[in-house]
Amino acid sequence: MALAVMCSGGDAPGMNAAVKKFVDYAFDKGEEPYLVFDGLEGLIDGKIKKAEHKDVAGILHRGGSIIRSSRSKRFFEYTYRQQAYENLKKYNINGLVVLGGDGSFRAMDRFSEDFPINFVGIPTTIDNDIYGTEYCLGVDTALNTIRDALDKIYDTASTFNRAFVVEVMGRECGYLAAISAISSGAEICLIPEVDFVLPTIEEKLLREIENGRRYVLAIVAEGTKMTGEVAKWLENRIGMDTRVTILGHIQRGGVPTTFDRMMGFEFTVHAIDHLCRSKEMNKVVVWNKGEFGLLDIDTVVSNKNQVNPHHLAMLNVLD
Repeated sequence: MALAVMCSGGDAPGMNAAVKKFVDYAFDKGEEPYLVFDGLEGLIDGKIKKAEHKDVAGILHRGGSIIRSSRSKRFFEYTYRQQAYENLKKYNINGLVVLGGDGSFRAMDRFSEDFPINFVGIPTTIDNDIYGTEYCLGVDTALNTIRDALDKIYDTASTFNRAFVVEVMGRECGYLAAISAISSGAEICLIPEVDFVLPTIEEKLLREIENGRRYVLAIVAEGTKMTGEVAKWLENRIGMDTRVTILGHIQRGGVPTTFDRMMGFEFTVHAIDHLCRSKEMNKVVVWNKGEFGLLDIDTVVSNKNQVNPHHLAMLNVLD
């Protein structure tokens, strides 16, 4: 069997671990591994190469993806999907492992409606917003990157009588912001899933400042679009000199943690095992309660992920 791997959408730490395991494990299983470069765009343009062990040697410690990634508007046109399918047929590829997020899975779902392609998705996004899985590849590294930045910001915040507003990624999901706020001891956390109760927090902060608080850390999820508003509120209502830090794309990069390397291995092994053993098509590997499983792509893309209520309850600053 000829199998291919590709990355799609935003990059995430751990992609290279998954790509390496894909090549090594495919060879172990007696299958022919192929690499698709540049994601969906590369699939359309036929950037497909038969893999060798040397292609993935020494890549575990690297962030990003050696086979690169892309987002593609062309892929949503039937002509280009057909072109992509013909490229796979040219190499007799009958199984595809896709490292990506919600948008990538929707694209593959559309692809599979038009052509008999069997794929398995590996949830790979620092946003951790894929339905049906507690964990997506890259999240642990991103959280550690945010933690490191917040620890440094705390150093300077505690030196001055100052507030810091830190915006983190996550699109419409507040997972990164929530976990970062809990683990850093932030005083304020704004996420799309919870209403920001301004009067309650204002009263609490003013009381704490009167009792000696010298600094404030606010974590804001990008999906709230309230970073600037929170900064103005801290300046005008709380009366603190305020600085804004937007962490941006540093959250996507960096050396993957041990956990993300191991999860990259495990996700990939389950994906290849399914392609080799089962006739059921178009699945997503998921991880829940410490165990791996598979969900139909239709189930994944037709439902919306929710932040764990237990984590929401731990954000007592929002009470």
